[in-house]
Amino acid sequence: MVIKVERGRPTPEELAAVVALVQARAAALEAEQDGPSGRPAVWSAPARNLPRALPRPAPAAWRTSAWPGGPA
Repeated sequence: MVIKVERGRPTPEELAAVVALVQARAAALEAEQDGPSGRPAVWSAPARNLPRALPRPAPAAWRTSAWPGGPA
């Protein structure tokens, strides 16, 4: 992997931070490709099936009934 600075003069600390970030992202992508992490996706989490409060009858209740987090 080659990182080339096109503009500016970053300090050694700034370069180290960028390299660490790129390496961490590459490691995360590699781990993702290796297989499932054992953690279910958010959309399939059992907590989504728990009952939640329904919107109270009001002129705009139909709008808030489809909001992901429920009515505000």
